[in-house]
Amino acid sequence: MSESKTYTLDAPGAVLHYDVRAGESTTEPVLLLIGSPMAAPGFVSLAAHFTDRTVVTYDPRGSERSKRTDGAAETTVDEHADDLHRLIDALDVGPVDVFASSGGAVNALALVARHPEQVRTLVAHEPPASSQLPDSEAILAACVAIRDTYLSSGFGPAMAKFIALISHSGPFPADFAEQPAPDPATFGLPTEDDGSRDDPLLGQNMVTCNAFRPDYEALRAASTRIVIGVGEESGTILPGRAALAVADGLGTKAVTFPGGHDGFLGGEYGAMGKPDEFAATLRTVLTG
Repeated sequence: MSESKTYTLDAPGAVLHYDVRAGESTTEPVLLLIGSPMAAPGFVSLAAHFTDRTVVTYDPRGSERSKRTDGAAETTVDEHADDLHRLIDALDVGPVDVFASSGGAVNALALVARHPEQVRTLVAHEPPASSQLPDSEAILAACVAIRDTYLSSGFGPAMAKFIALISHSGPFPADFAEQPAPDPATFGLPTEDDGSRDDPLLGQNMVTCNAFRPDYEALRAASTRIVIGVGEESGTILPGRAALAVADGLGTKAVTFPGGHDGFLGGEYGAMGKPDEFAATLRTVLTG
């Protein structure tokens, strides 16, 4: 794959950074690989499996290089969707294919509901749309508690609560948010507050992403082919359950991908999934 070229894009309240890797062929649509808050470095292994087409990655607003310029403490799904709309417009290549992971999948669903003409195929891998689950009230209360803990006590205590949230299997009890918080040290997390409050996961996206409600009517009417992906190891934890609920809302069946929520990672951010198998499944899905 060719070396990536980095570009910037001005958006209201942020400057977005994105990378373009030119592919060997121009006959296939551009493939946009997105996460949230995961940024472009998380997709290096996956991008390497698609040298036959141009691949674009980006840092969503508030993550890594794409700093917010307005000082806002929270980022909405609508803002992310508008950023994606602007990015695809800037590429000026016609409809693109999109692989979107986690919060990126939520943002991509919002994009397609508004601008289906920009996306040929969307593969939305484990969108954590917790609002679609029967225990959503307990989950969203836990998300608010994580965000509030981050604002009051910093990264370590909030991340410990987040790990407890995403590690929980099955439905959440109504009092989950009130249960004793894990000790950050148990997970090797810092116990002292460094004073920073710019974490894109714990501060900016935690509540808005999980509270997202897909516009099923618009999505079902869209010209975009929408595929919901779920990891083979994720069926009973929050992202997997939410993905299945979204697929049900769309009236489709989720496609199983190798690994778990991080199945496409090949060592990025210290995580190892099943990148070769994952990429092979993604290629099959994209070819229809």
